[in-house]
Amino acid sequence: MKKILCATAALIALTLPASAKTILFVGNSFTMGAGSPVHLYQTSTVHDLNPPNDRGQTLGGEAALFKEMTKEAGLDYDVSVEAVGGKNFDFHFGEKHDVLDKPWDEVVMQSYSQLNKDKPGDPSLVVEYSQKLDKMFHAKNPNVKVWFQATWSRADYSSPEIAPWKGKPIDQMAKDVYAGFEKAKAASPDVTGIIPVGLAWNRAWATGVADSDPADGIAAGKMNLWTYDSQHGSSAGYILATLVIFGQLTGHDPLSLGNREHTAMDLGLSGAQVHALEQVAHDELVAHGVVFSS
Repeated sequence: MKKILCATAALIALTLPASAKTILFVGNSFTMGAGSPVHLYQTSTVHDLNPPNDRGQTLGGEAALFKEMTKEAGLDYDVSVEAVGGKNFDFHFGEKHDVLDKPWDEVVMQSYSQLNKDKPGDPSLVVEYSQKLDKMFHAKNPNVKVWFQATWSRADYSSPEIAPWKGKPIDQMAKDVYAGFEKAKAASPDVTGIIPVGLAWNRAWATGVADSDPADGIAAGKMNLWTYDSQHGSSAGYILATLVIFGQLTGHDPLSLGNREHTAMDLGLSGAQVHALEQVAHDELVAHGVVFSS
C-alpha cells in the first residue's frame, strides 16, 4: 500500500503544472517603450504594478515584448513591470519599496538613460542605489537573479542632459553607460550580470543594420532604432533590446525565434528585418560569453 501511495503521489507531481518563473522589470520611459507602439503593446499579458494613467491605460513595453517572446519559445514567465518616466534607482527604492519588495525569481533594472540626470555620466547614484535594491531583492529570495539593463546612446543632441557626449561618436554614450554598470556590478557582486542592450545597438550601426544618424535621413535598407525624439527606441529598437534581454535571461538563441517572430511582425517589421535584428542580438550575446541552450 505504501508503494502504491508513493507512486500515486509521484504521478500527481508529474502531472501538476510547474509554477511560472516570476520576473520584474524596473525602469522608466525606456522600459515603458515611450513614443512607440511598444508602450501599449499586449498590456493584458503583464502586471503593471503602478496605477493606470489618466486614460485608464497600463503598460506593455519591454515587459510585454519579453512575455510574448518567451511564449513563442515555449517558456512560462509571470511578468511584472514597475516603471515611471524620468526616474532612477533612488526613486524606485524610496517611493516604490513596498511594491518591489517581493520574492522575485529574476529582476531586470534599467536606470536613467545617462546614469544621473543632474550629473550625466556619473554612475555614483546608480552604484549606491543598485546596492540597496539588490540587497532588498536578495533578502526576499536569496536565489534571485538581478540584472542591469545597460541602455543605448541618445541622438537628441539639443538636450543638455547628454552634453558630455556632444561631439563624440554616437556609440560612446552606450559604452560609458555599460562601464558605469560595470562599476555597479563590482560594488554588488550578487548581481548576476549586465545585459548589453546599448552595445547591441552599437553593433547594429557598425554592421549596417541600422542608421546611426537620423538627422540626415535614414539610408536605404537600414532601420532607425530611435523613435521620433531620437531618445527613446522605435519598434525596431525595442525589438532589438528585448531580443538581447530574451537571449541573456532564457539562454535561448534569439535566432531560434525565426524571421516570423510575431512581436516584430505585429509592429510592422519585415522578415528580413527581424532576422537581421536577431543576428545582431545573437552576435552581441556571444561576444559577451553567452552559450545558448537552444
